[in-house]
Amino acid sequence: MMGKAVTISEADLAFIESYDPSVFPPNAVTADVILLTIRSGRLAVLLVERDNPPQQGCWALPGGHLDPEESITQTALRELSEKTGFTAEPTHLEQLQTYSTPGRDARDKKVRVTSVAYLAFMPDPGTPRAGADTRSARFWAVDDLPEFNSLIVQGEGPILAFDHAKMLNDGLERAAAKLEYTTLATAFVDDRFTISDLRHVYEAVWRCDINPANFSRKVKATPDFIDPTGSQRATGRAPAGLYVKGEADIISPPFFRPALA
Repeated sequence: MMGKAVTISEADLAFIESYDPSVFPPNAVTADVILLTIRSGRLAVLLVERDNPPQQGCWALPGGHLDPEESITQTALRELSEKTGFTAEPTHLEQLQTYSTPGRDARDKKVRVTSVAYLAFMPDPGTPRAGADTRSARFWAVDDLPEFNSLIVQGEGPILAFDHAKMLNDGLERAAAKLEYTTLATAFVDDRFTISDLRHVYEAVWRCDINPANFSRKVKATPDFIDPTGSQRATGRAPAGLYVKGEADIISPPFFRPALA
């Protein structure tokens, strides 16, 4: 049952009339989106090159300020579309974490900036285009980012703005964990996919090699993970069976990452 509507009393109306928000420090709320996909067999994240200060010229997760007429989720989707040109909503979108450490944004000297980060998965959506307040937009393979590959010399890859490296690191760990106990690997592939397609998702997100035969047996043995379509896709060798996502959302028993097995 729906709860009863809240009644505003005379005392509440008087309080609202005399309320002075200036007694509190000013605050701003933003939404940032960690959009992950698989490109050429590698895990990639969507980044935009900032065209305006602060941190002009740095690369950042697509995002922006909360509009008074929007929910924070609506802001995340709008900013994703405006900054990259992608109008299709991600296959999976979830709120990751709120980032509010003092000093995380240069504007904190004037107004405290708190960001709500979202984690999104989808099949490769194609090439983004630079939109509002951006010089360029592109997918970067995670392994090509200096913060995530110690073999890359600083200055040879994109510099991430604000605390977006931490956001991305948190998002990568959430994504890796999600694949252990949910069927969200299917959010990275097309509606009809092969078991090899699915295995490549696990390999890209977990950044490891997986035995094809063992993986196939485990996926097929997991109730309602995938359903056969009866169709096949031509490959370089024998045709491969096509599958669709089953009804299950949770994997039981879990698929543990090799490092955690």
